[in-house]
Amino acid sequence: MTAQDNKLGDTDGKIFVGKGDEQAWLTLALANRHGLVTGATGTGKTVTLQVMAEGFARAGVPVFAADIKGDLSGISEVGEAKDFIVKRATEMGLTFQPDQFSTVFWDVFGEQGHPVRATITEMGPLLLARMLDLNDVQEGVLNVAFRVADDNGLALIDMKDLRALLDAIVPDGGKKEPDADDDPLAPIRKAAQGFGNVTKATIGTIQRQLLVLENQGATKFFGEPALTLKDFMKTDRDGRGTVNILVADKLMQSPRLYATFLLWMLSELFEELPEAGDLPKPKLVFFFDEAHLLFNDAPKALMDKIEQVVRLIRSKGVGVYFVTQNPIDVPDRVLGQMGNRVQHALRAFTPRDQKAVAAAAQTFRPNPKLDTTKVIMELGKGEALVSFLEGNGTPAMVERVMIRPPSARIGPISPEERKAIMDASPVKGKYDTAIDSESAYEILQKRIAGTAAPADGQAGGGGGGILGQIGSIVGTIFGTHTGRNRLTTGQRIARDVTRTVTGKVVGGVVADLGKSVGGQLGGSVGRALVRGALGGLLRR
Repeated sequence: MTAQDNKLGDTDGKIFVGKGDEQAWLTLALANRHGLVTGATGTGKTVTLQVMAEGFARAGVPVFAADIKGDLSGISEVGEAKDFIVKRATEMGLTFQPDQFSTVFWDVFGEQGHPVRATITEMGPLLLARMLDLNDVQEGVLNVAFRVADDNGLALIDMKDLRALLDAIVPDGGKKEPDADDDPLAPIRKAAQGFGNVTKATIGTIQRQLLVLENQGATKFFGEPALTLKDFMKTDRDGRGTVNILVADKLMQSPRLYATFLLWMLSELFEELPEAGDLPKPKLVFFFDEAHLLFNDAPKALMDKIEQVVRLIRSKGVGVYFVTQNPIDVPDRVLGQMGNRVQHALRAFTPRDQKAVAAAAQTFRPNPKLDTTKVIMELGKGEALVSFLEGNGTPAMVERVMIRPPSARIGPISPEERKAIMDASPVKGKYDTAIDSESAYEILQKRIAGTAAPADGQAGGGGGGILGQIGSIVGTIFGTHTGRNRLTTGQRIARDVTRTVTGKVVGGVVADLGKSVGGQLGGSVGRALVRGALGGLLRR
């Protein structure tokens, strides 16, 4: 849209959102103070989200938004001058100018967008425990598993890696062999037990929960190539921000997976981006639709972390906008961080609804001209109560406004249009083919096979690949691959010395590999791993 005489179009530093008795402007310099878009189903939240996303994109700010119903996909296509759109634009003093925005579609299942993947190691134990709905004891054992993996250079890439590791740390309750050291997994079991009591029953419960997660499609989410968040933070050749849309209609069938995935993305942004302070405009704006799923049944420890991330990510130049039906869906301590508010209509049919309306009204700075509680229930479709932060960072008085019409198409696009956009995508081919790197599963399998069949040349390495070959060569020289009962006294002494020396040599090689090998695996091997606020792997 273009501004007319009264200049209601977007201007430098501001986004025009709507007009009533007063004009509603969202200041870009304050957009990283977060926001909240609420309202009952069918009151216009998705259109408001699209209007805001268009405004940010015009200003050169990349956008990430989850598309629950598919309606937001229309932002990628040229808008249509329908009568009601032209009429609303004219009433606001605007001339409707059809527009479209550079869009990249993402899909955890890889069906309607580019696949989105993360590794188990990156996800971390805290968020994974949340995804698996584990209790405190089970979460503790999962933390033990991650610690053992980190300490032993076992990269956890996909679900089979985590399953293999959990099997490896199960205590061996059978009769001990004469030489327990010959158990290739004995050091891992011992390390796990050193952190506390790890029982078969607890491991079994976690494995069953993993099966539930796999049945929900998590096997497609965990793997490589893992998502590089910088691919979200791009502009097109015209300097406009790219609109990244997560296709979430199928993902919403697994609400815990959906909520944990978006929380992981938020935590990754928090950990990866440097401090930026107050910027003229955000580096990225993140719209979290159906936000109540993030907070439902969340334990206090996780809630504390969420609050911390939301509060501090502002200084990284990221604006977070929660979209949900009711303000009471968001805990007070998080709600207090939401400076920019758009409230669509709420209906008060039950006592809980009445409480919600009253709570919503109380979150606004009062306007003597408005009975906020009453107006919330009277708002028509496309109308909203709006309060954005003013120049000094304080909320403006609440105003009743009509939301401006979007410039791009309203409603979903066709499969053919989606395919054309994906074929021209700047990340086409980067994530579309899964890669199965050598990781914990393969390494542990080689350790087991090394003892059972040393003739395959992989025994003694304790790490698979080149490390396994190094260990195999050294072991062959000293004869330490021979069963204990067949060792000479000299070979037994040599075996003990060799294991110590090999450990140091292999450890040095691993450290070098960690510095030189690219990709997820090389970056996580051979060094002490550091995890961030939500347990995700810090890239250092």
